[in-house]
Amino acid sequence: MTAPFDITDGAGCRARLTGYGARLMELWVPDASGTLADIVLGFDTVQDYETGPNIYFGATCGRYANRIAGGRFSLNGQPYQLDQNEGANHLHGGVRGFDKAVWACVSTDDHSTEFALTSPDGDMGYPGKVDLRTRYAFVAPGVLDITMTAQVSGQPTILNLVNHAYFNMAGQGAGPVDAQVIQIAADHYTPVGPDLLPVGPPEPVAGTQFDFRRPRAIDAITPAGGFDHNFCLNPGPGPAVTARDPVSGRSLRLWTNQPGLQFYTGSYIPSGLTGKAGAKLGPRSGFTLETQIWPDSPNQPGFPSAVVAPGQDYHHSMRFDFSLGF
Repeated sequence: MTAPFDITDGAGCRARLTGYGARLMELWVPDASGTLADIVLGFDTVQDYETGPNIYFGATCGRYANRIAGGRFSLNGQPYQLDQNEGANHLHGGVRGFDKAVWACVSTDDHSTEFALTSPDGDMGYPGKVDLRTRYAFVAPGVLDITMTAQVSGQPTILNLVNHAYFNMAGQGAGPVDAQVIQIAADHYTPVGPDLLPVGPPEPVAGTQFDFRRPRAIDAITPAGGFDHNFCLNPGPGPAVTARDPVSGRSLRLWTNQPGLQFYTGSYIPSGLTGKAGAKLGPRSGFTLETQIWPDSPNQPGFPSAVVAPGQDYHHSMRFDFSLGF
């Protein structure tokens, strides 16, 4: 079921989806004058995702998205060795993670589409059987919900699904996102080493380049290599993230029930990569807003737990509101 599925909010916004990776291929939203643009990076066809470089454009990633050191963890005293697909470490579920699976479409209508996948016990080294759903739904004009749910059977496992859309609020192919304005509701972040794995407990963002508590341009203060860091989201009713293109006025607000956000500015997108409609992409062509459990959580005492036992429900919600302005 890899043929594209189109959904709309009935007021101009629309999205295109595919069961290959339960993936968001296109997302069209208006600017301040009502002009629509596709604001997510990707390729024109499903075949391009299958054969092109693996950058996870728009995909549902897991079982454990982000990184696990050495691909190893222990659960209830039992050690597990996962696929090592980023040097010695495990990234985004392994070389055959959920982003490369063909999910079945179990329901679709004008406003929503839901995909399902079963991951067997031992998949990429993970214990337990997992039945998964990813649902995309316009729930109001300009409001898109992405919901990822799972049920575990047989034995406990770890789960950390993410949606890996890359956003460019000026429109895909519009150039670097350096001038776009971001605000992240996080007082702390997890510092990382050269392998992008945590090197200690969370640290305050105050006085660092990771302070997005007030809106600021992405390139105002940028760490070497760009951003690819987990922000420890503050609890509360407000949005976790706001993002805006100051030229077009196009904006989003994002709410989530997850404790972290991987903010990544696309440093590893190859220069000159051809995207949709012939757009030329490269580093900083888009940014991700991967709401998540913190990276390497199974090996980091004190980090939020990613363990899901049989009988427990995993529920990951994201709500995007594309109304204008902060």
